[in-house]
Amino acid sequence: MMFDPTLILELAALGIATGFLAGLLGIGGGMVLVPFLTYLLGQQNVAPELAVKMAIATSMATIIFTSISSVRAHHKRGAVRWSLVKGLAPGIVLGSLVASMGVFAFLKGTFLALFFAGFVGFSATQMFLDKKPAPSRQVPGTAGLLGAGGVIGFLSGLVGAGGGFVSVPFMAWCNIAIHNAVATSAALGFPIALANVIGYVISGQNVPNLPEYSFGYLWLPAMVVIACCSVFMAPLGASAAHRLPVKQLKRVFASILYVLAAYMLYKGLSI
Repeated sequence: MMFDPTLILELAALGIATGFLAGLLGIGGGMVLVPFLTYLLGQQNVAPELAVKMAIATSMATIIFTSISSVRAHHKRGAVRWSLVKGLAPGIVLGSLVASMGVFAFLKGTFLALFFAGFVGFSATQMFLDKKPAPSRQVPGTAGLLGAGGVIGFLSGLVGAGGGFVSVPFMAWCNIAIHNAVATSAALGFPIALANVIGYVISGQNVPNLPEYSFGYLWLPAMVVIACCSVFMAPLGASAAHRLPVKQLKRVFASILYVLAAYMLYKGLSI
């Protein structure tokens, strides 16, 4: 399976597309990766219930690599609020581990597929309307940041996304300038991904019928090919963002997300 040229080409195309979109629109690749990986794993004769879980875990693993590439670019511009990263990270790690080591292993693939469909549908609507939460308060104290981080990490662990769709609105609500919020969210992608991946590997150790070249719930061929391609494409997407009409592109992309959400809804109902 690992050396099937068609599969490698499909994974490379997926990595190129998600890397470019992540740089262009500031979205994590999980919303695109999970539906396509679910389909590709199904083509490898992986049971639908297991395919959904492996797609979520593998999508999260690629974020470890893309977040490093992204945060370097943001840090050079001085846009990352490292004090916020420090405040949110402990809760994020805790929430991520609870999701990936505990809840994820017990939840049915059906529920995860339906939850993912709802999450993507909501995110697509926010993107389509270009909604910005009205700034209404300042950054909370240590306990508030711990709780917010816990929620961000937990939700990310259930859907295989880097948390940007939760953390960016939260920071904007706290009167953080939007470019700082996006940059800080990119930095938070690393602890989110790392903690969740550790959990997916541990909780997937004794799962039966895993495909070849799996490590817990991770599908290693997909992780390696997608990560290599997306890391190179993200900077190109970021530079294109300054030349293309991003607001209109977001609406087009939101329409694509609705289709992907519908596919995951169909998968969840048919498992």
